[in-house]
Amino acid sequence: MTPAPPSAPFATQRLDLAGLAERGRLRALAPRMGLDFASNDYLGFSTNPALAEAAQAALARGVAIGSGGSRLLRGNDPEHEALEAEAAAFFGGESALFLPTGFTANSALLATMPQREDMIFVDALIHASVHEGLRLSRADHRLVPHNDVDGFAEALKAWRKGGATGTPWIVVESLYSMDGDFAPLAELSALAGEHGAVLVVDEAHATGVFGPGGRGLLASLDDRGPNTITLHTCGKALGVEGALLVGPSVMREFLINRARGFIFSTAPSPLMAAVVREALRLCEGADATRADLLARVDYARAALSPFGAECHGSPILPLVLGGDVRTMAVATALQQRGFDVRGIRPPTVPEGTSRLRIVITGHVGTGDISALATALAEVL
Repeated sequence: MTPAPPSAPFATQRLDLAGLAERGRLRALAPRMGLDFASNDYLGFSTNPALAEAAQAALARGVAIGSGGSRLLRGNDPEHEALEAEAAAFFGGESALFLPTGFTANSALLATMPQREDMIFVDALIHASVHEGLRLSRADHRLVPHNDVDGFAEALKAWRKGGATGTPWIVVESLYSMDGDFAPLAELSALAGEHGAVLVVDEAHATGVFGPGGRGLLASLDDRGPNTITLHTCGKALGVEGALLVGPSVMREFLINRARGFIFSTAPSPLMAAVVREALRLCEGADATRADLLARVDYARAALSPFGAECHGSPILPLVLGGDVRTMAVATALQQRGFDVRGIRPPTVPEGTSRLRIVITGHVGTGDISALATALAEVL
């Protein structure tokens, strides 16, 4: 039998890209331009002079720009450890661990902490970084319908009835990045306590914006259980870079010893750790900035809801248009008018729900929001 001829190098990849383009799903990098209705810089901290001054002061006192190695080699800097101690105190945990990105933090946590006999119960709309951790995890997992507390309860009970003896894990986001809605954290926290579960809350989009001093939504609960792990990204409302996992001391120690995403990664920049420390101090005193942001969110609700934009009280207002090609055409038309609004397509969101992800950031005012509404009326 004559063997099949070998395919040309990269033929499969080129075919895949062509298919994405045909369906209106081909991604490309685009430069920043126009008014910022796309980033996660909710408080405008990325251009705050206080953070630039903190970076200059750190350099002046000899803080290194690069770490030079992993934390377990020579990359562990006093700035890392100072940040982790301050973050643990700030967010109310026994310990904290600083990682390069939120994606790395989520994937390392879920790939490492749950064990073979455990079960991970995950909200169906959870971030891709969690799915990456699930793919690498020793534990099995089950998806639960979005924000369905009864669904979590039923799944937990069914798992126990099947004779399971491990630890259940409940994994949610406090504020969902593509829908802009909130998790029912009080009910989920109570459910975790009832079933002896670990509650993992990704606070990426809530940190800085919600909770006392910007500590996130879980910090608002009076009865937050001890078996809780939170993720706080530093590159969104905090305006800097990296991510912090906050939880019991065993979490930090176990990840340092077992998490491949931590052990085999070069440590984050010590300079960035120093600036994150300042960002936390800035965040705690930013109540007026948060109030102003939420006032502009209310303004945007009134201005954009007539077009179908959904607003749950967060800075993220999705406008679901359905089709991929139409969504990207509308986004392009808005960008040409000076509004940086990005289209979001599957697999980031479910099939048939392509949308404009309109974000109220620290870089736009009520006049800009009104102008966007006028442009939407023209384009749609």
